[in-house]
Amino acid sequence: MNESEKYRLQGLMRPASILSVASSGEFGGSSSAGKQPTTRWERWKVYMINEGSRRIFVCVWVFLHAVIYCFGFLNVNNLNNARHTFHITYPIARSAALVLHFDVAFLMFPVCRNFISILRRGPLNGVIPFEKNITFHIAVAWSIVFFTVVHVVAHIFNAVWLALLSAPASDPKTRFLTFWAVSFVTGPGITGWIMNFVLGIMVWFAMEKRRRANFERFWYSHHLFIVFFVNWQLHGMFCMIKPDRPPYCDPRQVGVFWKYWIWGGAIYIYERILREVRARHRTYISKVILHPSKVVEIQIKKEKTTTRAGQYIFLNCPEVSYWQWHPFTLTSAPEEDYISVHIRIVGDFTEALARALGCQLPTKGEKQSKDVGAQVVPPPLNKVLPRVMVDGPFGSASEDVFKFEVSILCGAGIGVTPFASILKSIWYRLNFPEKGKRTRLQKVYFFWICRDYDSFEWFQSLLSAIEEQDLEQRIEIHTYLTAKKEDDINNIYAQDVGAERDAVTNLRAPTHYGRPNWSKIFQSIAKKHPATEAGVFFCGPKALGHTLHLKCNENSTADGVKFIWGKENF
Repeated sequence: MNESEKYRLQGLMRPASILSVASSGEFGGSSSAGKQPTTRWERWKVYMINEGSRRIFVCVWVFLHAVIYCFGFLNVNNLNNARHTFHITYPIARSAALVLHFDVAFLMFPVCRNFISILRRGPLNGVIPFEKNITFHIAVAWSIVFFTVVHVVAHIFNAVWLALLSAPASDPKTRFLTFWAVSFVTGPGITGWIMNFVLGIMVWFAMEKRRRANFERFWYSHHLFIVFFVNWQLHGMFCMIKPDRPPYCDPRQVGVFWKYWIWGGAIYIYERILREVRARHRTYISKVILHPSKVVEIQIKKEKTTTRAGQYIFLNCPEVSYWQWHPFTLTSAPEEDYISVHIRIVGDFTEALARALGCQLPTKGEKQSKDVGAQVVPPPLNKVLPRVMVDGPFGSASEDVFKFEVSILCGAGIGVTPFASILKSIWYRLNFPEKGKRTRLQKVYFFWICRDYDSFEWFQSLLSAIEEQDLEQRIEIHTYLTAKKEDDINNIYAQDVGAERDAVTNLRAPTHYGRPNWSKIFQSIAKKHPATEAGVFFCGPKALGHTLHLKCNENSTADGVKFIWGKENF
């Protein structure tokens, strides 16, 4: 490495910095900055940094399920006749039903994104992992599936007990007809099997592999929840199993589903109405840019919209599909007079949207030319650009960037989009400081990992502007190219030797080839910023996210640096 290349290295990667860290024994794990916890109290404090609140939340959730199930199982007052008739399977079915009502009370909250965005800004954000809202929704759904199976199997046995009591053993035909009538002809039986059928369809198309393969089937099948909930309400209104003493069919005791569902359901209905109201706000597309690697940038003007850096929106194009809303991270800053999104064209919806906007995409089998950079898509002459509807914006984990003294932004490929908004906002704050936008943020480490060097063009102008204006060197830019094409890499190497600017990104900061050494990176940051809370924000593939999550836990200390983990989830 020559002198000009050494000069171009960012502070974290300069040889003097690395040698000082290595000489201190940090890479071997013996430095004070990376001191591992030794006592139980220290280990507990480190555990609570990233895992504690999440694990405690899950444990409390499981404990509540156990308590509710036990309560339903043991509370058989005024139901002794039913217990005597159906044996142990009746309290099993009844307890499972009680847990199901508890689950449905929370099922809709995680998908109420406006509600969650408000809660994220309060003190509960440090206790409840709001960024895991979809994960929690899925967990509640699987709990419903499990206790539904318990409930159904137990009631099948109850139907068997009832059939055995309906006729003597010498009359099996009557017993079979009784079992069939109880299971498939009665009100609870009919509504119950409809619910099972609908639930099975929703779960089948919601599985991750099928959902990614065909989002439309997932979207439309998931709206069968209306049928599911209506039948759930009807399921408990027939008063088939009566208590020992009157009133036998008290309205307060039968058909109680709505009492549990109403809490989350009312907020969900309000948000769906709010979506329809927002969709009718005046919105138009001001510019469409087709970037390399099949990425389209859409700039939108929309009235009555206030955003924050790191947020995301739901986008709908009626010309493509009136009912489908898809989440996309905002790449525009709050200081700009428009909102923008960068969309990777990888599925039916995104391809249809790009073509509707006038993008000339290669047909199947063709590859996009690498010699062509970003192109502004000219508006069609004989056609008006399609209307788009916007819902949001909504809060995300990346919104918390400005709460930390040190922030580490890690994006892989198109996963860089949430950080484009953040970096733009930082640039505006550096150039146009305002009294109302004070922040704790003092240092930003930005890492962008791409397979293809063309991808760096997406935000090249933004990174160049930040590099030129950041006189205090608050932002360190680290780009990594992981392409395995040897000819391309050799050509890039040849152009980069002795140059003042990088051959790939045209930045002063050089591009690194290969995958980042996250252990050295985290340990270097820990050495530079002892006794500091550093927020780590990531958007990209799960495997890389898992690695970063582990590094946050491994390099956090009880009384030193604390790496706070955050990840984008839609």
